[in-house]
Amino acid sequence: MPHFDFGARRLLSLAAFSFLAGALVTPASADDRGFLALFDSEPASDARDMTAYYGEPGYSHYSAPQQAAPRDLQDETRLGREYPTVTREMMADPTDERPGTITVDTANRYLYLSLANGQAMRYGIGVGRQGFTWKGRVRIGRKESWPDWTPPKEMLKRRPDLPRHMVGGEDNPLGARAMYLYAGDKDTMFRIHGSNEPWTIGQAVSSGCIRMTNDDVTDLFSRVKIGTTVVVL
Repeated sequence: MPHFDFGARRLLSLAAFSFLAGALVTPASADDRGFLALFDSEPASDARDMTAYYGEPGYSHYSAPQQAAPRDLQDETRLGREYPTVTREMMADPTDERPGTITVDTANRYLYLSLANGQAMRYGIGVGRQGFTWKGRVRIGRKESWPDWTPPKEMLKRRPDLPRHMVGGEDNPLGARAMYLYAGDKDTMFRIHGSNEPWTIGQAVSSGCIRMTNDDVTDLFSRVKIGTTVVVL
């Protein structure tokens, strides 16, 4: 496993943030490209243009709105299923970040939540496949339990066969929890979210979002608040 200098990579992430904040496409065009990634087999050739999506590849079999149990029942029963927990453990913090900060190590496919006393909680994650990776310093701007999934109008005009809306539930590609990443007051359209494909954790398979098991994303969700800094290396 390669060794990375978190201090040096932190400086690179600060430089990348200026690009992320200034070069994001508009929400409408971003959403459009995002849903193309869901239902088209070929990814965008330029990773900078792929700054938005609400889900991930592999869901083309959804053709109608999906129903889910009420959220209070989901929280008791859905999370009771045996989604594997991948490498979640307490360890010495390797990031040099202040407590409460999330650091995403895309190269090694780990997410660290810095805690007090030099400790961190480490989680296994899935990251963007080749051509869909990104770096920057952002923040959690919104949190949702069992998030819904809705294609934008622009994409529905181009792809009228897509579902108009998918309610939260175990079949939803965003999984049990989602944390929405913002650069300043702008939604980057990237998320840290759960997955209905837990076997993909540890792989580079997404279109840019940070994917976790439902168990792990629920644990992280409970530990962080809106405004939490997220450093993607």
